[in-house]
Amino acid sequence: MRVFAVAVVLLALTAIGLKVSDQPGERAVTFANSFLEQLDEKQKSVAVMPYDSDKRVDWHFIPKKTRKGLVLREMNSAQRVAALRLVRAALSEAGYDKASNIMLLEGVLRELEGEGRTWERDPHKYYVTIFGTPGDQDPWAFSFEGHHLSLNFSFRDGKVADSTPQFFAANPATIMSEVSGPLGKGTRVLKDEEQLAFDLVQSLDDQQREVAVIAEEAPAEIRFAGEPQVQPDELVGIAYADLDETGQATLRKLVNVYINAVADKVAQARRDAVSEDGWDDIHFAWAGATEPGIGHYYRIRGKRFLIEFVNTQADAAGNPANHIHSVWRDVSGDFDLQP
Repeated sequence: MRVFAVAVVLLALTAIGLKVSDQPGERAVTFANSFLEQLDEKQKSVAVMPYDSDKRVDWHFIPKKTRKGLVLREMNSAQRVAALRLVRAALSEAGYDKASNIMLLEGVLRELEGEGRTWERDPHKYYVTIFGTPGDQDPWAFSFEGHHLSLNFSFRDGKVADSTPQFFAANPATIMSEVSGPLGKGTRVLKDEEQLAFDLVQSLDDQQREVAVIAEEAPAEIRFAGEPQVQPDELVGIAYADLDETGQATLRKLVNVYINAVADKVAQARRDAVSEDGWDDIHFAWAGATEPGIGHYYRIRGKRFLIEFVNTQADAAGNPANHIHSVWRDVSGDFDLQP
């Protein structure tokens, strides 16, 4: 596992022999084609699907025996490096670190669950799928998906047209015991997503909390899991405009944690869209406990985005509410589709 964590991740950041643009769309085309050039015809038949395939919008984060696309463990080392370079091209350093560590958590789960486990828990059981032909004219897309990770990017005219659904999860949310491998006791892969939200809800006064808290008990799961589009509903919770200066700053930091998972220029486009729509009517809603170890959930809704976070399940060792699911959705249409 340590070889995967160090050698492959470092190699994935290296673009040997490739002329790489600073434009995310152009960079993705370069790395997608470099990846495809590494594959034999049989592998390509698995990795590549038509852009209009129903599989493009078929996403999920649950463990599965198999998924769409070509799995990392059926690639040689050079092919895996090429695949991960493509993923890295679409993400920021912070986003790539999250993705890498989520994959490594499969090794932690394998150790905690032991021989009687239901699932393999393999850090190489993540799948790459290319939809269409990577280029600067026709639309194309790619996904990188496995247990607790689903990243989906759509391209038009050589540019990133959409970067959602963006799903990250962590089990354990906090590693509570000593485990082997690069992720040690105390590791919190999605720390900011959880801690900033706790900071915000705990900072609310009684009147603000009465508005922000929408349920005493957290839901079991995020909404619209696996669905190609979200169904916008009424805004609930407390508006940004009704927070004090400290609360507003914390909410901005929290939203930016999700925004900043993708490549810088894609993240900037997200920030520009949020600023254009205005912060005042962004709503923050909470459900469940306001302290760790008891089920909790939050939702942040803007005009064009939806964030959801839930931590209600026990981890593999039985520690309560230590299993995070979190997602950033495009209310104006995931997968570059109209809702």
